Amino acid sequence: MKTTLRKCERCREYTLKDTCPRCGSQTSTPIPPRYSPDDRYGEYRRRARQENR
Repeated sequence: MKTTLRKCERCREYTLKDTCPRCGSQTSTPIPPRYSPDDRYGEYRRRARQENR
């Protein structure tokens, strides 16, 4: 069984659940995606990041 550590962005609590037990908001995976030189979607991801700033 593989488990992934998750982090709540609101209260910065770490948990294994999809929702934070402290505040009830959604959790996300704090691990960045692996680097690949053949990244087909890197340009789109960087463009989206710039638009959100």
